[in-house]
Amino acid sequence: MNSQLQRQGSATAVQGTGYTSDQGSPRLRRVTSSRSDQNGPQFNWRPASAAQEDAGQEAAVPPKDLRALPMPMALKRAISQVQQMQVPVLSSFQSWKRSKAKSLSRARKSIGGFLHYITLWRRSLNKIGGNFGDGVQSYFLFLRFLVVLNFLSSMLIIGFVLIPSIVFRSVASDSVNMTDNGTAECRQYDHKPDPLVRYFSYFLDLLSGTGFMEYTYLFYGYYRNTMVAESDFSYNIPLAYLFTAVFYFAFCLICITARAGTAVRVAVATGGGATGSYSRIVFTGWDFGCLSDRATKLKQKNLHYQLQVDLEEERIKNEAASLTLRRKVLLYSSRILLSLVAFGLIIAAFYGIYQATTFSQRKVKETGVLGLFYEYLPSIVITVGNFVVPVLCDQIALLERYNPSITVIVALLRSVFLRMVSLGVLLFTLWSQITCFEGVSEECALCHYNHKSYPCWETRVGQEMYKLTLFDLLITLAMLVLVEFPRRMVVDNSSNKLIQFVGRQEFLVPVNVLGLVYGQTVVWTGALFCPLLPLINTLKFVIVFYAKKITLFSNCRPAAKTFRSTKSKVFFLLVLLFGWSLALVALIYSIAEIHPSMSCGPFHSLVSMWAIVPDSFYSLSLTTQGFLYFIGSQRFSIPLFLFFSVVMCYFIALASVYGKSVDLLKAQLKLEARDKQFLVKQIEELSRTLGVAK
Repeated sequence: MNSQLQRQGSATAVQGTGYTSDQGSPRLRRVTSSRSDQNGPQFNWRPASAAQEDAGQEAAVPPKDLRALPMPMALKRAISQVQQMQVPVLSSFQSWKRSKAKSLSRARKSIGGFLHYITLWRRSLNKIGGNFGDGVQSYFLFLRFLVVLNFLSSMLIIGFVLIPSIVFRSVASDSVNMTDNGTAECRQYDHKPDPLVRYFSYFLDLLSGTGFMEYTYLFYGYYRNTMVAESDFSYNIPLAYLFTAVFYFAFCLICITARAGTAVRVAVATGGGATGSYSRIVFTGWDFGCLSDRATKLKQKNLHYQLQVDLEEERIKNEAASLTLRRKVLLYSSRILLSLVAFGLIIAAFYGIYQATTFSQRKVKETGVLGLFYEYLPSIVITVGNFVVPVLCDQIALLERYNPSITVIVALLRSVFLRMVSLGVLLFTLWSQITCFEGVSEECALCHYNHKSYPCWETRVGQEMYKLTLFDLLITLAMLVLVEFPRRMVVDNSSNKLIQFVGRQEFLVPVNVLGLVYGQTVVWTGALFCPLLPLINTLKFVIVFYAKKITLFSNCRPAAKTFRSTKSKVFFLLVLLFGWSLALVALIYSIAEIHPSMSCGPFHSLVSMWAIVPDSFYSLSLTTQGFLYFIGSQRFSIPLFLFFSVVMCYFIALASVYGKSVDLLKAQLKLEARDKQFLVKQIEELSRTLGVAK
């Protein structure tokens, strides 16, 4: 009886899998082997398509993957070998289609393996994740993403702006300069560097972006308003300059959005929390590709840090759930008070940046080392504020007693507000002196900007962004050499209890991530005025990667409090998107509102940078103008809007259905877990009742 039930269960288990049981068809039952009375499932060894044709009126069931069937590995291997030996009769089109699909699959796998092999810093990132956890690894992954983003962006700028400008400058006889306007006083600009300078002055110019650096393709003022027009070719440098800047921002937005979408999908798939992740880590977290002892230890440490984060968050949640009403009131009151203190520190930093920038612009004519100090004074004040205030805010966040993930987010929010708005204060101070909107209109009445202090104001803004980028790199290297290495040496070679209690430094992920976001925001802000700034930032981030890696393994200890990297990756990209938005505001204001310099740059003959677009539009043919008018008309935009609305509604509905399905599956898993717990309790009670020994 039992054997009959087992045979019936086996036959039922394999129905609908594409491997037809011999008990499912009387005709197939006649050719059953002598071993058909065994309890294991019986299979049709022919391909599933042939079995379905022989089945006649039976319903066609899509075959399942052989790997998904609950069978021994030896039996799966035997079935696969038999199926490969039996070649079905296919038409020429089906044979061609199958061969192309196999070739495409092999090519996709080969390309994927090659890309995985050449992935930038792959081994270093695995080593970092194994020794310091996913939180620290997420910082270096974020840094790698910015390196690739800046490199591709610099290639875009070099291809469409730099190389055409160099080529057209060398063949200036074939180019046409657009008509200049404005008075002679507005066009005064000493754009020729002094050939007789000391060698030390070259070093100062390299740090400040002035002197010989000012008259290179690095800055806006060196580009010309050249338009090459021939019978079969035309190229407009001002239009290419403007559109490249716009496409550069659009390209960065697409890359950030795509990466954020991937991170959000991972966060949703993992549940975004610790609940239910223990089983996933224990049963599916191990990488069976780890063959060497070194790789095995790294993976063990990585799983250890993940479990540590989960357990710590669960502990803090349990403590928060057990608080009384009085303790909750005290906790929230202290958080509000500490938040006000942190906000006051940030406002004080803003005021210091404003005063430093104003003082630096007054001392712009100073030369030598003192002049270099005045030029770097805003960068110094911003760097000091970004270093001191976040440290104080981090200590305040520890007193607020959030869980690790929330602590990271709060620290990031405060640092974001400090760093991004500090850059906004710097730009506001510069623009207030360039456009004279503080009430001093005499200096700007003639040329619509302060031409005496800023004869080429775009280059001056580009120099400020260049100095901020370079100073950020110098500070990173100086901290490595002058602070982090000496601290490690003192800790390792001293037996003082206080020094040992302080110990080596921890790698603070929020501070370092905000440093990257701040540096990238500076590059976005200055890319219009310093076109090669993305290329400089690429080299800077490569140096920062190796510097941070050295200090991580040589000078840092594993963090006492780790955090979950899934949510943090999403938040890092949202912060980066906020920096992109701030830079976009600066770009739009510079293009549309401020009058371009009349003495330099590709737009010196126009009333605004955007004026090149309508001028170029009316120079097109009537057919092209009509097509562009149609693209911008309601006849095209309204149907396009409706189409995208329908597509968006479809994806929203699809996401809602998938979300409900995921919720139902999670609820089902919880119910099954409760049923298992109930059954275990019932077994224990029955065992105690019957006196069965465990």
